[in-house]
Amino acid sequence: MKVLVDENLPPALGRSLNALFAGKHEVVHIRDRFGPKVDDVKWIGQLSSEGRWIVISGDRRITRNKAEYNAFRNSNLVGFFLSKGLYKSPIVKQMERILALWQTMETQAAIVQGGAMFELPMTSTRIKQM
Repeated sequence: MKVLVDENLPPALGRSLNALFAGKHEVVHIRDRFGPKVDDVKWIGQLSSEGRWIVISGDRRITRNKAEYNAFRNSNLVGFFLSKGLYKSPIVKQMERILALWQTMETQAAIVQGGAMFELPMTSTRIKQM
């Protein structure tokens, strides 16, 4: 599985996940792949052209900005967005929840079409489709 960690989450989170899942998954932080402050529509289009990517993000603006929303919904990407409370939590809590939900994310990403978006909850083990 190829996973992109978005701009609003620390590069250390992406690098840690990449080290943890080395040999099984490729995890990259957006800054390491595209540099700082890349336009959302640009990276969405680029990754979509490469096939299926999983996106982990706290940037719920993608779900509200019409151009970004349409680009994502028409892509090969599957998005997992941190809930508001989880996004505001310390990085350790964010990592804990991502790891606790990793298997669910893998399973879900394998059975949905590109453009699907889900919310990662603060406490529950059930992810919610957006």
